Amino acid sequence: MSVLAGPFTIACVLLAVGGVLKAVQPLETAGALRAMQLPSAQWLVRVGGVAEALIAVAALLTGWWFLALLVAASYLVFALFVIGALRAGKPLSSCGCFGKVDTPPSLVHVVIDLVAVAVAVGVALAADVALPDVLADQPLAGVPFLLLVVIGVYLVFLAFTALPKTMAVAREARP
Repeated sequence: MSVLAGPFTIACVLLAVGGVLKAVQPLETAGALRAMQLPSAQWLVRVGGVAEALIAVAALLTGWWFLALLVAASYLVFALFVIGALRAGKPLSSCGCFGKVDTPPSLVHVVIDLVAVAVAVGVALAADVALPDVLADQPLAGVPFLLLVVIGVYLVFLAFTALPKTMAVAREARP
């Protein structure tokens, strides 16, 4: 088992959740894309969201290097989008990463995306990280591993959603 198993699982779960949320609630993502003058039809967002979810689940279940590279490519696109939004100074309340959930573009978002890129590339190059195999190698049927993944997913989700808002309030509160 690779040391990348936990981070890769977290990245895949977040990608799948984000994809499903975009497919179900495409309006915010479409708005963010429109603000950046990119194709923004809701049906296109839905298709992209379904593709994200399928890539993430397939990569997680198989550990196939090509799917890991697609996970990396997805996060690289997210990072580039957020960098573009930050540089353009567009007043986006959300980048649309999690559908309707408010995820303001931030440097934290870019860093997390780039870490996910590095992890997914590492899995593609060197690791065999199929979730069924990882869980088979874990004590207690993988329950501690899965609990740590859930905690990791939640913490990264908070870093995407709550941390940028908290940092903005802290900046405004400074004298």
